[in-house]
Amino acid sequence: MTIVTSIEEMQAASKKEKAAGRTIGLVPTMGFLHEGHLSLVRAARKKADVAVVSIFVNPTQFGPREDFLTYPRDFERDAGMLEKEGVDYIFHPEAAEMYPEGYKTYVEVRDLEDKLCGKSRPGHFRGVCTVVHKLFQIVGPDWAFFGQKDAQQAIILQKMAGDLNLAVKIEVAPIVREPDGLAMSSRNTYLNPDERKAALVLSQSLREAEQAVRGGERRAEAVLGRIRETVGQQPLARIDYAEAVNTEDLSPVTEIVRGTLIALAVYIGKTRLIDNIVI
Repeated sequence: MTIVTSIEEMQAASKKEKAAGRTIGLVPTMGFLHEGHLSLVRAARKKADVAVVSIFVNPTQFGPREDFLTYPRDFERDAGMLEKEGVDYIFHPEAAEMYPEGYKTYVEVRDLEDKLCGKSRPGHFRGVCTVVHKLFQIVGPDWAFFGQKDAQQAIILQKMAGDLNLAVKIEVAPIVREPDGLAMSSRNTYLNPDERKAALVLSQSLREAEQAVRGGERRAEAVLGRIRETVGQQPLARIDYAEAVNTEDLSPVTEIVRGTLIALAVYIGKTRLIDNIVI
């Protein structure tokens, strides 16, 4: 496994691999890896000849009052996990390498970036699209792998890749959950024991919503009302949003049909967590 910190070195390594006829799979991460990330790494290794994992806590996707400075970081731990998984390259640049002095160029996907999470995190998806586009240009992957937990992110990046005719196929892998149902997230480490128990209300409310739909309920507001009621019974939880949308343009639906995305964001104490299901 090779650890690369410079853009020039990563581009040279990718060029060498491609010249040898090898395909590249990229897993973009912000580090502090968990089993969800590793599932993407395994998918990359299965699909491509060469697996590249980027570890970069991207400052442009954090708002001024968000957790950029406190976001969990442990590169040595992450590198050990990735070496065991057979990763070929880790791309681990500094912020100044990705955004040198005078940097002024950003990528936006209009109309999609200001919905769901974008409402409460203005500028977040501009930062995500910008850094992922840069990673695509630096690594030149044939495939890139993202998790369904960040459903809006995956939809936005697929749109970006299509609109800009990028030569990369985006693969979206299922949510990986803890045994008790909590969706894996690096931010779960922020939770104290009481908050960790309270966080189960996200997956619980989504399961109840899915059961309601299977029982014949198709009215979106009725299903979302059940989610709000369940989350509202947890004193440590506060809903940011709970919405049912289509996966084309993330617009709200009144009737839930096959393929509808039911997504929610909930504050557990001070920690904001997200989860979703696709009907």
